[in-house]
Parts: sequence; C-alpha cells; structure tokens
Amino acid sequence: MKSVVVHGPGDLRIDDRPDPVPGPGEVLLAMEWGGICGSDIGYWKHGGTGTAVLKDPLVLGHEVAGRIAALGDGVTGLTEGLAVTVHPATPVGDEPLPERLAGRTNLHPRIRYFGSAAFHPHTDGGFSEYRVVRAAQVRPLPENVSTEHGALAEPLAVALHAVHRAGDVRGKTVLVNGAGPIGSLVVAAAKHRGAGTVIAADLSAASLAVARAMGADETVDLGQGAALPDDVELVFEASGAPAALGPVLRATARGGTLVQVGNLPGAAAPAALGDLVTREITWVGSYRFAEEIDDALEALRQGLDVSPVISHRFGLAEADRALAVAADRRSGSSKVMLRLDLRTPGR
Repeated sequence: MKSVVVHGPGDLRIDDRPDPVPGPGEVLLAMEWGGICGSDIGYWKHGGTGTAVLKDPLVLGHEVAGRIAALGDGVTGLTEGLAVTVHPATPVGDEPLPERLAGRTNLHPRIRYFGSAAFHPHTDGGFSEYRVVRAAQVRPLPENVSTEHGALAEPLAVALHAVHRAGDVRGKTVLVNGAGPIGSLVVAAAKHRGAGTVIAADLSAASLAVARAMGADETVDLGQGAALPDDVELVFEASGAPAALGPVLRATARGGTLVQVGNLPGAAAPAALGDLVTREITWVGSYRFAEEIDDALEALRQGLDVSPVISHRFGLAEADRALAVAADRRSGSSKVMLRLDLRTPGR
C-alpha cells in the first residue's frame, strides 16, 4: 500500500508499505479521506510539533475516514463495507484517573495518538491506503454523512470540546479569535450549542469568509486594522499566537471566560497577561477531546455542514503539494483534504 511518510524536516515521501492484517479485536480500514492538521504540517516543516520530535519515519494523519475492509477475530457489531471514522487516541497503561478527571480521558498521562511522535516507537497515522485499528476506536458514520465529511469529525470534536469547556453558551455573545479550520469549527460548534451572536476575528479575509459560511454573525478583519470588540463575556482564542493573548484578554469582559483552544508554543514566549488578574478572567485550557467525537457525528447527522471549511482537495500522491498549500495562509487555504484510496477511481 501507499503511505504518506515524513522522514525529516522537508522530507515527505510516498512510501510502499506492506498491506496490514487485522489481529484479534482489530479492524482493517480501507481509507478514503484525510484532513491535514497543523501537527502534520509541523512534522513536515520542522520535524516535530510541540514537544514531540521525529526520530523515525512517521505516517501522518489523524483526521481520517474510510470503510471497513476486514474484521479480526472476535469483532462483533461491525460489518465489512461500513463507512466509519476513527477516534485516534489510545491510552497507554491501566492507571486510573483521579476523581477530578473522571471522564476526561484526553488527560490520561500517556496517550498514543494517530500520526504522533510523542512516543518511541512512534504511532503511525492514517494517511495510507489501509490502516488497522482497534475495534473500539471505530465510529460508524450516520447514513447522511460522507466519508469526506466524516474525516472532519475529529477536528469538529476538538471544537465541541472547547465549547463544552466553556459551559452553557446558550444566548451568549461569543468571540472567536482565529478563523483557521479549528476556529471556524468553533464558530459552528458554538452556534450548534445555542450561542446568540458569534463574532469571528482574523488577519485573513479568506478565513473570515469561511467563518461566515460556518455561521459567524459578525467578522472583524484584523488585517485591515480593525480592533477586537470590548467586553465580550465568552472568548475562544483559536490562533495559538502568543502576541494575540494581550488583546484577547483585553477583549474579554471583567469576570468573563477565555477558552484557549489554539496550541501555544512549548517554549517561552512574551505575552501581555496583566488583564488576567485585574479583570478576574477565567482562562480555561482545551486539549483535543474526550468522547466528543460522538457528539460531532450526531451534529453532522443533524445537519451541521462542514463543507465550507474544505478549501482544497488533493490525491494521496500529491501530499507534498497539499501540505504546502495547507501551510500557506496566502493560498486562501482552510481545511485541505487528501483522497487516500488510490485503488478506487473518482470521489
């Protein structure tokens, strides 16, 4: 099978790897679609992302969907040909979580994640023609959801988790700073959960157009010199830019809540944080998701449309070009998709 493999910074190859075979309790998936994420770009450009550093070649991709091609021994409740997506996380070890973390499986101290170099040996992702997964990771897609949209259940789950971390958003005015794919999905997730007015802010007019298509009621074009609004009760920071933290905290109302969903650097970075104290702002972190992938699939079943966030589509053999487009905001890219099933012609 063909796989999208990063060997080092700037070194991406389409490698031939043996077709996998499912073992007991496992499922073989024929992959169809994958979405490119910022971590995929980080491994390709820099050989790492956050604190995870590439030591060996790694198959990229954790936003994926396809169809069941074969079942391993002992797998029940699933059938060949079923369209599915995948929960990409596998906790390592059976150490119980403390009571304060009940249900927050994303905070398990050790988690193997698709397409991640956090552990050695690394955990290959799903940008390949086939992938074996644990049956427990499989999530069947609703009948009205394509595998292309099903591949976006993972980033939509990230957005829904961020909204869940904010508490009850019904009727509230919400600001989302950063209208990349995750920020635009946070816009959609907030509206889905009943937010009143959702304002999206970004430096890119193209990104703001996506945010509007995903449900933003108002947009703020920071690239044209516009300023963030004042006194917003609930703010989501989705840019991950340390320089944005000061203005975003200033935009948050006294006693308001700021949810940090954009990944911040793992190294020291200057940021103006004084308003965190003087305005008594609650600053909440949001990391991946627990079981919100099930909520994402239900939202898709109910008609939440993720198609506006998709800006480009490439075949697996064009993965290098796809990553370059995804990494270049000047290209007008939002979510860049890879068609993974070389053996199936057409979409």
